[in-house]
Order: sequence, then structure tokens, then C-alpha cells
Amino acid sequence: MSRENVGIVKAWELTVRKSQAAAANKRRANSIFAVMSVAHVDDEEEEDGGNAGSGEVYHAEKLLSNGDFYTGQWADNLPHGHGKYLWTDGCMYVGEWHKGKTNGKGKFCWPSGATYEGDFKNGYMDGKGTYTGPSGDTYRGSWTMNLKHGKGTKSYANGDDYEGEWHRGLQQGHGRYRWMNGNHYVGQWNNGVINGTGTMIWSNGNRYDGLWEDGLPRGNGTFRWADGSFYVGVWSKDPKEQSGTYYPSGSMAGNVDFDPQKVFAVDLNDCKVSTGEKVPVLPSQKMLDCPVVEGVFKPSKGNDGKSRRAPVDGRVCDCSWDSDGDRNGDTTPRSMVEGLESFKLDDLNTRIARTRLRASRIQPVKRQGETITKGHKNYELMLNLQLGIRHSVGRPAPATSLDLKASAFDPKEKVWTKFPPEGSKHTPPHQSCEFKWKDYCPVVFRTLRKLFKVDAADYMISICGNDALRELSSPGKSGSFFYLTNDDRYMIKTVKKAEVKVLLRMLPAYFNHFRAYENTLVTKFFGLHCVKLTGASQKKVRFVIMGNLFCSEHTIHRRFDLKGSSHGRITEKPETDIDATTTLKDLDLNFIFRLQKFWFQEFCRQVDRDCDFLEQERIMDYSLLIGLHFRDISYNKNLHVAEAHPSTAQTPRGNGDTGSGKGRFSNVEADRNFLDPTRWASIKLGVNMPARAELTVRETNCESQLIGDPTGELYDVIIYFGIIDILQDYDISKKIEHAYKSFQYDPTSISAVDPKQYSRRFRDFIFRIFVEDT
Repeated sequence: MSRENVGIVKAWELTVRKSQAAAANKRRANSIFAVMSVAHVDDEEEEDGGNAGSGEVYHAEKLLSNGDFYTGQWADNLPHGHGKYLWTDGCMYVGEWHKGKTNGKGKFCWPSGATYEGDFKNGYMDGKGTYTGPSGDTYRGSWTMNLKHGKGTKSYANGDDYEGEWHRGLQQGHGRYRWMNGNHYVGQWNNGVINGTGTMIWSNGNRYDGLWEDGLPRGNGTFRWADGSFYVGVWSKDPKEQSGTYYPSGSMAGNVDFDPQKVFAVDLNDCKVSTGEKVPVLPSQKMLDCPVVEGVFKPSKGNDGKSRRAPVDGRVCDCSWDSDGDRNGDTTPRSMVEGLESFKLDDLNTRIARTRLRASRIQPVKRQGETITKGHKNYELMLNLQLGIRHSVGRPAPATSLDLKASAFDPKEKVWTKFPPEGSKHTPPHQSCEFKWKDYCPVVFRTLRKLFKVDAADYMISICGNDALRELSSPGKSGSFFYLTNDDRYMIKTVKKAEVKVLLRMLPAYFNHFRAYENTLVTKFFGLHCVKLTGASQKKVRFVIMGNLFCSEHTIHRRFDLKGSSHGRITEKPETDIDATTTLKDLDLNFIFRLQKFWFQEFCRQVDRDCDFLEQERIMDYSLLIGLHFRDISYNKNLHVAEAHPSTAQTPRGNGDTGSGKGRFSNVEADRNFLDPTRWASIKLGVNMPARAELTVRETNCESQLIGDPTGELYDVIIYFGIIDILQDYDISKKIEHAYKSFQYDPTSISAVDPKQYSRRFRDFIFRIFVEDT
């Protein structure tokens, strides 16, 4: 090591010691993670390793332009192997690297005194590891993407400790929590709080066995005192909901007047679960922080490890070097892409470029639908619908339990209400024509809304408030019309009589499926209604109210409706007319989607459950609806379009030229935003999920190739998905359609097939386009 570098390292180490001493004195428990990006090496530093061939690993000492220092193994201008990286702010990493990212065994130290020692993967704390916080909190166990996930033990600075299962950074599953005072709990947890079946034992000998909810006894349970007396019954913090009997020690004579609220006030008062240190989840990715120069190549790494360069105009080229390590072909300014080969676009690259251009080009996003105002042909229908829903939801009804009687699901369980213009005893006056309103199985749908945690007032305001509904521009192939609420939370779809019968037939199984699996991907139905116009026409309009899968704070840039079949499954639109509201189909799909391990496992389990349910109900012709939000886009003012960019570390451009007027963020900054623990509460299976989409390309004019070949070009996305169109059973019309089309086309390529075959084909296709991100 040179004298100059020795001096720098000594000065850095002195700074670290001072920082750690100050942190220990102040016991700072504030944000201990910070985004750590590895600075790009100056051109002069690149020349130091110029005698090493491409891919050769050698020892290097690098003083970087931003003051950071690296010493260790080096290859292809990146840390690769074992090395030590020192940041000027006092952070340090010592351990294994792979192509510029922490990968393998290593130790990371923060200036606050916090340390993590264990496994890293792709720059994240991932695998087995031990984290010790600046105030003394210590966690030993499994990690996934910087989050405690799996089996682990945490010792808190206040003397408490927890041993058990973790999920996305919080206690979930079975676990044991011991307080410093000797009390302890053994049982179920959910989202970091005691929830489910469990036992609490106090140091004084008292004990509670039973159900818990949100950290308190709720439901059936028994409390036993050390003297042998006990109370058995239904527990609740609300005195109105509790009921039970107290039995004194040595006596079988019960006392129903005992008030268990003193247990909440006294015994549970000192059993608070420690929150520990606030540890923001930020990526500790160690990647090259390459400045993006307007109009030049933007680097992206593929899964095959090969470097690709994707220019602003959408073309793609591969880079190679000759045996001397020199670049072949035309020259490029050294300040931009020194060492790159001039790109050669063969047939494959041409197809990749064409596919990439179509995949990444994003037309300006317009709000969907036409607002229904006075004079619109469906204006009166909208008024009728809003009046009916306001009446149904606002009607007084007794509190409902989730355990419904079989009679509630009877298809004959419906309520007709007449709405004369002048009003009646039960209905208000209105300016529309007279109509009749029908509620199908009102108790069941009211209970479903309760199960979905929908507030009745919010539901009415969304659908029946001052804002008009919006009608989508054109009906679907089924002839149904779609309407959106102004806040985009709900979608109203007109349905046929046959679809109503299917929904009513499957309603008991549908209800039980949602009770059993809260992460189900199946469409949520909030109500089923009918409007019957009076007069000569006697027209009936039946409709169902559903949740809008794409109600999100993120703009949906691409949407796909996927069935796993190929016949007719392509969008008949010129590329210039395809925008963010266009729903693309199977043969338009040019991505595969990479989910993190625990999300991928949950996804596979839930798709199997949902497909089993639909198969048992003889349902077919359903789809997986997918929406993509590209996290890295820029706006081209000249072409009036936005463009999505592949995954790469980037800094905001100087002109801040994006669709929103803000600079583009690097992957590190984007991960900090989207993987922050405060945002994880809004992430559910199929909702607001961070993922990576890999561009694929098909053989030329090869419609039989349902899924293209991966190119290695990855896009950071937020993905939404759910199973829709679940009201088509395999009736006589579908059997005839299957027989007719089987004579003309490959029977495996058509949508109309037996539910068992449809389910098998659907799963096979879905599990090929969704893969685990390794």
C-alpha cells in the first residue's frame, strides 16, 4: 500500500473511532441505515488495472473520486472477491463481493456503532446473520432483503427477548416473548402483535389460556389465579361484548357478576411488547454509481452476467473485447464508453430492439372513461344505481356475524324496492323515472363488505357521492359495460342473467374461500343488484360491484389480460394506438416477472388454492389481470412520450426531465422508497409489490411461442395482479364453442376448454411467466 493511501486509511479509521465514540455516548437510536453506493472509479484509476485482461481477478487499492477507499480483489473495474470498502461517512464493509455488490459472507459497520455480520445477497442482508444495534438490541436469525424473515431470536436493550418466527421484519407465526420481570407469552403472533391462540403466564403464578386479538384477550379464554380461582368465558376490552363466570378457589359455585376488566387494567398493564430500535429497511446495495450522460448508453446487467448497453433511442447492443482487451470496431469517445465494442445488430438484436421499443414506450396517461353527465344515454341509469345503493347500504340492519346461516345464501333471498319519482315511505324523491331495485342476498354481501374491511359510509361516498361515474369507452367482448367511481376504488360491471345465476350458485363457496384465505387473488364482489325500469320496455339491468385492481397511487403504465391460450389472444391495434389504458393479451406479453423468494412462494400457493376453488365450481375462461408501474422513466418532450429504462444505478439528470418534472432516482434511492418498512403495510400479494420484469423476445412471426426468450434486460417495477372474469361456467354454449373451434384450430390453443384442463393450462402458463428472483 502506498504511503499516501496508508495516510488516508489511518485518517479514515480515526474518523470512524471518533464517530463511534460519540454514538456510544449519545446512544443514538435514529436512522442507522443509510444508502451506501459504491462510487465510480475515475478514468485514472481504471488505467491502473489496464494490464489485467477482461474478467481477470487481481488485488487493487482504489482511492475513489468521492473520497471512498477500497482495497481487495478487483475485476472488470468492480470489487469482485474479498475486499474492504471504506466510506467517508464512517461506514465500512469487509467481506465477499460479486460484480460490485456485497455477496456472500461479510460484516458491515455503521458509525453509530451498529453492526451486521452474516450473509449478503445482491447487496442485501439475506440469509443467516446477526445485527447489533447502537443501543444494544441484538437479532440473530434469518433475513430476506434486509428484513427479519424466518426463525430468529431478538434480545432487547431493556432485557426482554423474543424467540420464534418472523415475517417481513415483524413477529408472525408461533413465538415466545419473555419480559424482564419474568412474565412470558407463548403462542401466535400477527404483524408484530399477540394475535391468535396463546398462553400468558405471569411471574406471580397467574395464567391466561385462550384467544387474543391485537395484543389483548379477545374471544373464548380462561384466566386462572395463583390461588386456584378462575374465570372462564368470552373476553373483550368492550364490557358489552364480554360474558363469563368466575369460580372461587375450592368452590364450584359460579359468580356471573365478576368484572374481568380489572385483568385488563392491572395484570396486562405491564405486558407491553417492546418495539425495539427503529431500523429503516434500506438496500445496502454496493453498486456502481455511474453518472448518466444525456444521449449516451445506460448500463444494465442481465441475469447471465453479460453487460448490455441500452441507448436512449431504444437500440440494444452487446459488448465484447478481443484477446488483447482492446475494443473492436468503431471508436467511441473515451469519456463516454471507453472499452466498449461498437455494437452490431444481428437479427436477434433487431428483434430485441423492436420488442424493447414497444415495451418501454409509454404514451401519455389519460384518465379512463367518459364522465356520465346530464344528456348521456345512461345518465338516468346511473342515478337509479346510486339511489339504489344508497338505500341498500344505508338501510338499518342488525349487526352481522361472519357465521351466516344457510338461508342467507338462498338465491331466492332478495329484496325488491320500488322508487317512484315523488318518493315513498322508504325511498326519497328523485328526478329520474320510476324504477324497481333488487338486492340479491343482501346479508351475504353486507358481511362480505365487513370481511373486506369496507366502511359503509366510505362505500356510499365513493359510489353515490356528488361525483359522477365514468363509463369506459367501449364494452368488452362479452357485451358488458364497465363504470368506474370517481375515486377509482370500485368498478361496476353489467352482467347477464346467466352470470348472476353462476355467482349465486357459487356464493357459499366464494364466501368460505375468502374467509379461509385473506390473500386470495380472486375478484372481490361487494354487491349484486338489478334495476328494472317501469313502462313498456320493462328493461332489466343487472350489475355487480367489484374492487378496482388498479386503484393505486402509482400510474399503471402497462396492463395485461392473460389466460394461457394463444388463439385470438393478441391486441388488434397498431403500436401507435397502444397506450397505458390498452389491455394487452397473451401474445403481446414481452416480460417475465421476477418475485422475491417469500412473495414467490406465497404467490404459487395462492394460485394453486384459487385455481382449485374455481375448478371445483366448474368455472373457466378466467384471466390473470396484471398492471405494471415502471419505477424508472423519463419524458421525451419532442415525441411527447415517456420511456421506461432498464435497471441500473443512475443519478437524477441535471435537467430533471421526467414526466412529473422531477429528476430520476437511482435504484438505491428507489429501493429505499419502496422497501421502507412504513410502506410494507401497503404491500400485499398482488398489490403494490416491488418486482423485476425481464424483457423477452419471440421468434419472428411465431404465434405458437406463448412465452418469449429472456434477454437479460431487467426493469424495476411495482406490480399489481388478480384473477378476474370468474362468472363463466362450462355450460352448453361453451361446450359447443369448444367442439366447433376444435375442428378449425389446435384444441389446446383455444380458451373454451373443460375447467380441469383450463385450470391446468392456466397454472402451467402463470408459473412460467412468474419466477423466483435469484
